[in-house]
Amino acid sequence: MSNETPQVLTIAGADSSGGAGISADLKTFAAQGVYGANVFVALTAQNTLGVQDVLMTPPDMIWSQMQSIADDLAIKATKTGMLGNAETVALVAKGLQNFDFGKYVLDPVMVAKGGAKLLNPDAVAAVKSLLLPLTELVTPNMPEAEILSGQAINNRQDMQRAAKTIQKLGAKNVLLKGGHGQSSCIEDYVLLADGTDFWLASQRVLTARTHGTGDTISAAITAQLALGKTLDVAILNGKRYVDATIRDGIAVGHGHGPLNHGTKLVTEDTVEVLHDI
Repeated sequence: MSNETPQVLTIAGADSSGGAGISADLKTFAAQGVYGANVFVALTAQNTLGVQDVLMTPPDMIWSQMQSIADDLAIKATKTGMLGNAETVALVAKGLQNFDFGKYVLDPVMVAKGGAKLLNPDAVAAVKSLLLPLTELVTPNMPEAEILSGQAINNRQDMQRAAKTIQKLGAKNVLLKGGHGQSSCIEDYVLLADGTDFWLASQRVLTARTHGTGDTISAAITAQLALGKTLDVAILNGKRYVDATIRDGIAVGHGHGPLNHGTKLVTEDTVEVLHDI
């Protein structure tokens, strides 16, 4: 009977206000029906108004957490979020290679919602060289995709070119999120390992309650992979879930509020799959 329940792992930082990071990941895992384990690489003092302080976890403690999980749990899929610095990136990459943590989803947390850079150049280079080649899927937003690809993104064609560049860096599959665009319709671009691609389109919700969307969609996809879904289905289901968490909003805090991770998906019609647009 041991380890029959689908188990997933998040390696990321802690959000003291509960809206993003490991807090968002664990809520999402529970909503998707899987068991979530966690490795804390950082503690943050933050709320819906911003990040006030960060304390990085010592490297030996990060490794001990990964070793402890590997010794007991049967992890089917793993995601990483905020990793903070190049040393942590390298250590996590080593752990992903040494331990069987299943399929790996990389949320390259590089740029804050307000535009602040969250990784220095050395850490970005480590993500590109050490983590991208290990991924089943990478899920950058538009500013992060610009950093990874070295290309400006202003339209659909730019998104496609950037995704292809990121794939050439070693990522098998790419979900380039379009939420930073300005149009009323959000278009996310998906490029798969076999060269096929598609778009996910949804109507933008005019709300400030979007804290943790990147964490949430990557966590939902990770959970779906652990449940045995194919990647294209996992991405679509993850997008539908995060769209529902925004539409069924909750009022918490005075700034960029968190999502409603406890929402029930009542319709699948809010996200459309498009080809050749």
